[in-house]
Amino acid sequence: MESSSKPHIVLGSDHAGFRTKETIKKYLQGAGYPVEDVGTHSEESVDYPDFARAVAERVAAGNDSLGVLVCATGIGVSIAANKVEGIRAALAHDSLTARRAREHNDANVIALGGKVVGEDEAIAIVQEFLGAQFAGGRHQRRIDKISEMDRKHESQS
Repeated sequence: MESSSKPHIVLGSDHAGFRTKETIKKYLQGAGYPVEDVGTHSEESVDYPDFARAVAERVAAGNDSLGVLVCATGIGVSIAANKVEGIRAALAHDSLTARRAREHNDANVIALGGKVVGEDEAIAIVQEFLGAQFAGGRHQRRIDKISEMDRKHESQS
C-alpha cells in the first residue's frame, strides 16, 4: 500500500547514461517506487532527444509522475526535455542542486550525467530530488512566470 503514495517515476537515458539509469532503476524499484523505463535498453548508440521527449511527455501528461533522465553530462537531455510544455527539467550534479530543483523550481524532471557522477552520487541525487517538496511562497510567483512563458510560446506557434 505504501508504494501507492509514492510518485510514479519515468526513467530514460541514451547509451551513455544507460548504466547509471539501470542503477537508479534498481534503487527505485527496491525502494517501492512504481517505475516506467522508456529506454534505451542497451549501450548501443541512440539519440538522446528521443528518450528525453518520451520521459517529458509522460510526465507532462500525468498528475503524479516525476522524471529521471541520464545522458553523458545531463545537459542534452535537460535541454530536450524542457522543450515540452509544462516540464521543468533541472540538471543536477549533486544533492544540493537536486533538492533545490524541487524546493525552489518545482522541477518535475531531474537530469544527471552518467559520465559526471558516480553510482552512489546518482542515487543520492535521486533521493534528494524525490524527498524534497516545492516550497511555494515567493517561488510560486517565479514558477507562474515560467508557466506564462510556456503559454506565450504556444500562442505564437
